[in-house]
Amino acid sequence: MKRPYPGMAPLTTALTVYLDTVGRRPIEEATPADIAASRAQVYPTFPPFSWITGSITKGVTVTEEPVTTDEGVGLPVRWYRPSAPTPRPRPLLVYFHGGGWVQGSTRMYDPLCSFLAERVDAVVASVDYRMAPEHRAPTAARDAIAFTRTLAGREDARHDPDRIGLVGDSAGGNLAAVVAQQLRDLRRGGRPVIRHQALIYPATDLTLASPSIREHAHAPILTEAGIEAFRRLYLGGEDGFSPSDPLVSPLFGDLSGAAPALVQTGELDPIRDDGLRYVRALETAGVPVRGTTYVGVPHGFASFPGATPVGAQHRAELVQQIRTHLQEEET
Repeated sequence: MKRPYPGMAPLTTALTVYLDTVGRRPIEEATPADIAASRAQVYPTFPPFSWITGSITKGVTVTEEPVTTDEGVGLPVRWYRPSAPTPRPRPLLVYFHGGGWVQGSTRMYDPLCSFLAERVDAVVASVDYRMAPEHRAPTAARDAIAFTRTLAGREDARHDPDRIGLVGDSAGGNLAAVVAQQLRDLRRGGRPVIRHQALIYPATDLTLASPSIREHAHAPILTEAGIEAFRRLYLGGEDGFSPSDPLVSPLFGDLSGAAPALVQTGELDPIRDDGLRYVRALETAGVPVRGTTYVGVPHGFASFPGATPVGAQHRAELVQQIRTHLQEEET
């Protein structure tokens, strides 16, 4: 039986104990069928479940419209568009979902993506990049880069391709950081197209050198054994993709000139130090960055805001930081 983890609020403890003992099979024990089932899973978005995960925000239209990248890869995309009229095209937020590059789906993020669309007043494009083990590294990273570059290069009356923000959590935060590095030179009218990157408890070092991995080896939601399993599935075995390559470990990439960043981490998260080390690396590279560690919460806290004491604060900071960079007036 999974025991309560010290330092967490009672409701957070109750939810994480349930998820870790009843709600899902650990990734290190998962079969291909388990992985397929996890990708099809969708959290209910009606009460009482929505009190924990949030619901689809009213006033936002949700559609499924695939995008074929300029490289010829067709990717499913879930779009979130505010219904209210606007005098000019809204900025674009590209969202990369979490799940260790193995699990997860765009539909799991309906509450957060619709919330961001309404509060930021932006069009959100949440992409189902190809996942491991069917598609090993760096396929997900290349899909993320190609998808963002494609949207930036296409005129669309429904959103502004000149004002793009990147958002991602966990493995998705990893992809957002990679895209921010790889597309730093994408400019139009002398200004960077990628205006901001919001990284929610991102994985930035697949060499697993962060001390917090050992400190919180048996934490709720994500454990050291789970991290190792996700990495093995994504990179392959000993002859797989190098864990120090910047396409999978953005901590080792060239951060100079990357978009301003927000990095949110959880105190009890085993990859907390991935985020903290990335904040320091961004600062060293001269990139404007805000780093916030939320006390008493585990990995995944953005997906169950109603079950943590920091849910409202985390979302408010996320919206404020994105709006600051995407909604600024042109000069």
